Amino acid sequence: MNTSLVDYYQQRATDYESIYHKPERQQDIATATTILQNIFIDKQVLEIACGTGFWTEKIAAVASAIHATDINQSVIDIAKQKHYAKANVSFELADFFQYQTAQPYNSLFGGFIWSHILLQEIPTFIATIQCCVAPGGTVVFMDNNFVTGSNLPITHTDAAGNTFQKRQLADGSTHLVLKNFSTETFIKNKLEKVASEVNFIHLKYYWILVYKTNS
Repeated sequence: MNTSLVDYYQQRATDYESIYHKPERQQDIATATTILQNIFIDKQVLEIACGTGFWTEKIAAVASAIHATDINQSVIDIAKQKHYAKANVSFELADFFQYQTAQPYNSLFGGFIWSHILLQEIPTFIATIQCCVAPGGTVVFMDNNFVTGSNLPITHTDAAGNTFQKRQLADGSTHLVLKNFSTETFIKNKLEKVASEVNFIHLKYYWILVYKTNS
């Protein structure tokens, strides 16, 4: 993963969930919670880029078990403090691009990670997903739509087409953060050879992608 991106989220850990407090996003968050909980009922879930556990907590309420991973210990420490009534969550510090699992899971969730993958690394990212999920397993990604006035503007585009936002943290430091806003067509094209039963759900501020891994 891009090193500057890792550093950014490590420094942002304590302010990670402020974006979920925006009043205009509450309906989308409630809708997304219902969708995710319906998908993950009684499933064994591998979560990548779990962050501070905002979505981990919601999925854990219905899942059989969830193994939540992130590349930053600072956000995992916060995620561990969430309330998991079923005591069914485990955590691991891991770089997903280097991740290996003894046995594939029957489902995977990646919240707001797709937009932080370099375009040229997406094939490798998808191949890693395939190795972690059993054939016929369920994969779910959730990420941002670009909504003018709600999202920060794109301030830089590199030669490969990757887009970046200039973000400022509470300490006043500024960071150029990778944030690709992929279209439904682009994502489906990337998954064409490895996925079936692809369902792309459009909300106002977010999108949710659900598919089955090919056997």
